[in-house]
Amino acid sequence: MRDKRTITLGFNIKVERLRRKITQSVLAEKADISMDSVIKIEGGKQTPSALVLYDIAKALDVTIDSLFKDIEN
Repeated sequence: MRDKRTITLGFNIKVERLRRKITQSVLAEKADISMDSVIKIEGGKQTPSALVLYDIAKALDVTIDSLFKDIEN
């Protein structure tokens, strides 16, 4: 069973990516991660490490904290 927090985090990353009108491929390149990782993270199937999350936030020009909005314990 997938964790709701991982699903919400992935959704928030996807929303921010779409707001910036960039593709998964561009995000992967900017964050220096694989396209497969972006797909899995956005789909809530993979929880990014702290370092990957930092790189994603930097690539999207957002704070890490903003990617955790709407996540409940």
